[in-house]
Amino acid sequence: MLTTPKANRLHISIFGKRNAGKSSLINALTNQPISVVSDTPGTTTDPVSKSMELLPLGPIVIIDTAGLDDEGELGNLRIEKTKEVMEKTDLAVLVFSAGDSNTNQEKEWFQDLKEKNIPVIGVINKIDIYESNLDLLKRDFDITFVEVSSTERKNISKLKEAIINNAPMDFEKTSILGDIVKPKDRVILVAPQDIQAPKGRLILPQVQIIRDILDHDALALTVKDSELEDILSSLNNEPDLIITDSQMFKEVNASIPTHLKLTSFSILMARHKGDLDLYIAGAKAINTLKPNDKILISEACTHHPLKGDIAREKLPKLLEKKCGGKLDIDVITGSNFPKDLSKYKLILQCGSCMFTRRQLLSRLEIIKSFNVPVTNFGVALAELNGILDRACNFLK
Repeated sequence: MLTTPKANRLHISIFGKRNAGKSSLINALTNQPISVVSDTPGTTTDPVSKSMELLPLGPIVIIDTAGLDDEGELGNLRIEKTKEVMEKTDLAVLVFSAGDSNTNQEKEWFQDLKEKNIPVIGVINKIDIYESNLDLLKRDFDITFVEVSSTERKNISKLKEAIINNAPMDFEKTSILGDIVKPKDRVILVAPQDIQAPKGRLILPQVQIIRDILDHDALALTVKDSELEDILSSLNNEPDLIITDSQMFKEVNASIPTHLKLTSFSILMARHKGDLDLYIAGAKAINTLKPNDKILISEACTHHPLKGDIAREKLPKLLEKKCGGKLDIDVITGSNFPKDLSKYKLILQCGSCMFTRRQLLSRLEIIKSFNVPVTNFGVALAELNGILDRACNFLK
């Protein structure tokens, strides 16, 4: 459970006003003092997350957020952070205090959650102190309610049951390439171990794809790019699929027969979490770029860039070579994203292995609302190397 990446867990976010008992509720759910509990409103500042196991759902992440009614300049910043949490929320728990009859702010947040198609559970907290207002709340909120006392741990088991019964089962696709490979298929994975490769380990998409191959009883044959020719010559039968680092597309494409299936780790992750058809359409916009066009390159994770960094050096050079001039390129990392995308001619998103599926799909919906072409690093590199059809068509 502890080794399951956060991006592959069901994300359950706790929303509510200050002092509705959100933090104490999380402590009751996890049976651990994860969040600071205080009678002072506004104790929770930045969102706090806790990984745990909730059977039969399996590994989950529970996120504590600041109050919906936070005040002042700092309070507004906290609310913005809470709104960002919505983008990666698979299931929302909206907490009401049994002693509070004013639900105007909860109604606004509930509407936002509905518009994002996020399932919601209502929790009426503090029933040990106040009389429950369940009947009143049911008039305005057509959701499952659970009445609890988080301090006395009353009805916490019922809340867990409600979470299990209302959790979306499609928060993550069950397989990355289970519809592509068959038992005993030979899959060659080309994993360059250059300066950008983490010392002593493989990057997360490589690990996840190797595991997925093994889960489907296929053969995962992992080599560096310098050993690709050796592995090909050693096989009695041709490989059924070759998966490469996107940055090696040109070299791998040139060294293998054209009839072999070829794609990349980044493209598979894009297909698994995002919208491959959208990315393919977006990659075509690369051919319409002109010098001085504004481009956004977005990475899900934050890391110290090294020489030859794909987002800051390789992709910009290839894009500028393609359009024949200098481009105006912004590079951003993490969950922060510009509010106004209208100035961009193209957006390039990484494989997003650090994002939840909902988080990535929410980002893509925002981009589509601005009618800006968007593509993925791997899909873009396939287009720039003239092998987009080869790398993507068999995955549709």
